[in-house]
Amino acid sequence: MDEGELTVWCLLGKKTGDNAQVRALAAELALSSVEKSIAATPWELLSHLGTEPTLVGIDRRQSSDLQAPWPDIVISAGRRNEPVAQWIRQQSDGLARLVHIGRPWAPLSSWDLIVTTSQYFLPQLDNILHNRLPLHRISLEGLKNAEKRLRPQLANLPRPWLAVLVGGDSGRFVMTAEKGRRLGSYAADLAAAAGGSVLLTDSARTPRAVGDTLQSQLNVPNLCYRWGSGGDNPYQGLLALADAFVVTGESMSMLGEAAATGRPLYIFDVGDGAAPWWTLPHSYRYKPLSHRLAMRFGPARMRRDIGNVQDILVREGGARWLEPSMIGAAADGLRETLVSPLNDFASVARNELKLAAQAVRRLVIAR
Repeated sequence: MDEGELTVWCLLGKKTGDNAQVRALAAELALSSVEKSIAATPWELLSHLGTEPTLVGIDRRQSSDLQAPWPDIVISAGRRNEPVAQWIRQQSDGLARLVHIGRPWAPLSSWDLIVTTSQYFLPQLDNILHNRLPLHRISLEGLKNAEKRLRPQLANLPRPWLAVLVGGDSGRFVMTAEKGRRLGSYAADLAAAAGGSVLLTDSARTPRAVGDTLQSQLNVPNLCYRWGSGGDNPYQGLLALADAFVVTGESMSMLGEAAATGRPLYIFDVGDGAAPWWTLPHSYRYKPLSHRLAMRFGPARMRRDIGNVQDILVREGGARWLEPSMIGAAADGLRETLVSPLNDFASVARNELKLAAQAVRRLVIAR
């Protein structure tokens, strides 16, 4: 089949990081693509109990139309979109090729290609592509445009500029107000020791109280963007301009994008250290509790440990843990650091994205 005739459907859900990876891979393919928004129902878990593909787990009225002509390639990420991808292939008489990003709940053999990272413990199989970091496709042009928009706002802030990228609850990681206080304090101490400023942006996953507590600790020159406050999110501008980054460790997408800049990266540990999880009240919230139950009783292929990716970054010298004991030495290094040129952005990540796109093309090239 001629490449000009190939079509791609991108299944998008509510998670920004998943959607970013789906869009990155589709854009790299440079084929005709259509985004399909999928809205899950509160009972979507039921769709995983049977053996036949079903749309019982989605709100058809709130989701995009799913009808012929069917695509040649479906790209999905996240549990909620898996049954939809399988249903589309069934409607296409088995012709649609399915690509899943992350860790699928469905049997591994039911996917033509899985693009994953070490956090998911997936085996080495012919249909699984293992990457170091999540996919992203932040363009050089986009970064330069974001840099132009943000730079005037930083004119009166002393350098080095320390970007603090804040996520929130994910799996067993719970972002509490106390952790927000600690993160704000560490970041302010590092910026103060280096004679610089903090540039903060949180995310949709950041609890409001956490963001408020964190921001209250910033007794240094700073620029703060809070999710939902209106105005342009400076995230891409921070990637372009920051001299160094502090990133909460549960966010794979932010870690990957910050690491791709090649600038100093410090990971803030959102874990609970050696404290037994059952002694902590926040462990009994729905998300962390359900995650621990799944890790304890679910099959091995469904387990997840973000720490694997963090360990790779630290072991290979791409990041350091943010701790009080390292602030002095880190500040000395920041004062001497020059921002790397934007042309160097995303060399490793770019290569992984190209390899993933090549693997997807091989699925349909024989047709």
